[in-house]
Amino acid sequence: MNPKVNILFVSSGNSKNGISPLVFNQGNSLIQLGHYVTFFTIKGKGMKGYIKHIFILRNFIKNNSYDVIHAHYSLSAIVTALAGGKPLVVSLMGSDVKASPLLKYLIKVFNFLFWRKVIVKSQDMKTSCNIESAYVIPNGVNFTKFKEYSKNESIKITGWDKNKQHILFAANPNRKEKNYQLANDAFKLLNTKNVELHVLVDIPHEQMPAYFNAADVIILTSLWEGSPNVIKEAMACNCKIVAVNVGDIKETIGDTDGCYVTNFDKREIAICLKKALEYTDKPNGRAHIAHLDSEIIAKKLTNIYIENL
Repeated sequence: MNPKVNILFVSSGNSKNGISPLVFNQGNSLIQLGHYVTFFTIKGKGMKGYIKHIFILRNFIKNNSYDVIHAHYSLSAIVTALAGGKPLVVSLMGSDVKASPLLKYLIKVFNFLFWRKVIVKSQDMKTSCNIESAYVIPNGVNFTKFKEYSKNESIKITGWDKNKQHILFAANPNRKEKNYQLANDAFKLLNTKNVELHVLVDIPHEQMPAYFNAADVIILTSLWEGSPNVIKEAMACNCKIVAVNVGDIKETIGDTDGCYVTNFDKREIAICLKKALEYTDKPNGRAHIAHLDSEIIAKKLTNIYIENL
């Protein structure tokens, strides 16, 4: 039986709801296994906010005792390293290794000098960051939360028209890397009034299962991704999906019926949207991602922690 581990999670707390749902859910999955998790969030955007938290975090670590510190995203990991946090496990996300050359250089330097173990979310990310020792461990999915629900009840929650079909662009269209323009261009090629395109802006994470279950198709057209949880969560709800081939999407979707992986071509995307809308069976995406259950991922993380005790 594995020992119980006392873990400090360090991450940004600058999102609308504070801590990222991805980080919070991963911490909770570890708590469910009997471990102890404390969340430390870095609040305050820009370089000034992060630099200030070096000293705040240093004092916090001095006054508390942890078996391992797990930092999420590169900037949080840099702050943690400079605050003297160790042993330090770092989770890099897609934005870390797809961003500026300067950040990629800092990742290499801090990995060499300070970071004990590095986790990336996909093989594509591992290739991009060029850290041979990195573990590839995708974020898990809460199968209890993300599952099939009644479409009629889900439609009521979203407020969408029950007499139309619905395509969900499951991201904020104002984020340039999410490439909403391509999704909208493909949607316009459908040329029908019976289908609506929706976007996600300021939707509470707890309502996400309703939006997935209300949608007839989930669309993703991002310029880049690491291992997008929105696709895994949609698959856990057995949604139909049309997504461009970025990150680990092709590996995640696999040969799931009713789901399509495309190139960055609006006509190809439109054709796949039409196929998905006309597909009448329910995809079995949930079975295809059974290995990504949060509990399974939490056990993999536990093994990394124990190696570093």
